[in-house]
Amino acid sequence: MKNRGLLLFIGVVCLMSFIVKDTYQIPKAWPEPIYPIGKNELTINKVYLGRILFYDPILSVNHTVSCASCHSQFNAFTHADHALSHGIYDSIGTRNSPTLMNLAWQPYFMWDGAINHLDMQALAPISHPKEMGESLNHVLQKLGASKRYKSLFYKAWKDSIPTTETLLKSLSSFMLTLVSNQSKYDSVQLGLVAFTDQEQRGYALFKKHCNSCHTEPLFTNYQFEANGIKVNAHLNDFGRYAITHHPKDSFKFKTPTLRNVEYSFPYMHDGRFESLNEVIQFYASSSSIGDKTKGRTLHLDAKEKVDLHVFLLTLTDKQFLFNRSYGYPMELNTKE
Repeated sequence: MKNRGLLLFIGVVCLMSFIVKDTYQIPKAWPEPIYPIGKNELTINKVYLGRILFYDPILSVNHTVSCASCHSQFNAFTHADHALSHGIYDSIGTRNSPTLMNLAWQPYFMWDGAINHLDMQALAPISHPKEMGESLNHVLQKLGASKRYKSLFYKAWKDSIPTTETLLKSLSSFMLTLVSNQSKYDSVQLGLVAFTDQEQRGYALFKKHCNSCHTEPLFTNYQFEANGIKVNAHLNDFGRYAITHHPKDSFKFKTPTLRNVEYSFPYMHDGRFESLNEVIQFYASSSSIGDKTKGRTLHLDAKEKVDLHVFLLTLTDKQFLFNRSYGYPMELNTKE
């Protein structure tokens, strides 16, 4: 674990039995995390409470939608069966759900960067009328009336009465454990295995054409880019501009990580591309060359497209995708 270091590796009940407090084991060549862990000491009980909350539809107004409804572990904590997020009463949102991983390093949240702190991020979907449609006060009332949650909050925070702070920090505690750095790419960087010839060719293409926006090792620069994609006439989404109101930010969206990209379809802020091949074809087409490549022409022949695709598959981290301590907690199946 020393060389492969995770932000932390949480033990929950019988599955795992240790936790790193106030300490990060930073993977080699990774930057320092942004999240102020000293202000939210991670403990097993906090993380477990956050996990329960993440999977519980009690956070929605009609008890039908949970965080996991749009952020499925097996799809790199996004959804795969529709382009746009779905919420209460079969409402359809305006954007594709982003993936959730390596969040301690993320300075902005949402496609337009509307949220700049992980502890605040959950407020947006909870209150959004097309997502969970709830009020924070009502959520706290429901949790405070639950024997299960009164016990869980007491174990986590030494106070059985949920508050805005303890609710949001519990969710953050769980999400901070969603660290992905166990892919083949990571093993290659540690010298444990080697790329195949085809993967190596794809890696060279990636470094030449993609790395400026999807910067290693997190495979995002966490900036906002206009990639030349045509405006979705049904959504008329101006991206970052809606937050800053600067014309230069029109149609700019946050660069998503490419880690686990094999599983995080559909792609783009509006989920318009169903496959990775479609994305590669978009960037390789002459009609899409522009600001997204920062002035570089992305000409790829058929063989190079395949090589690039094969490299991107090395970013899949199955230990992350199938880690049981991130999954649905069986306790939610029991009555209070």
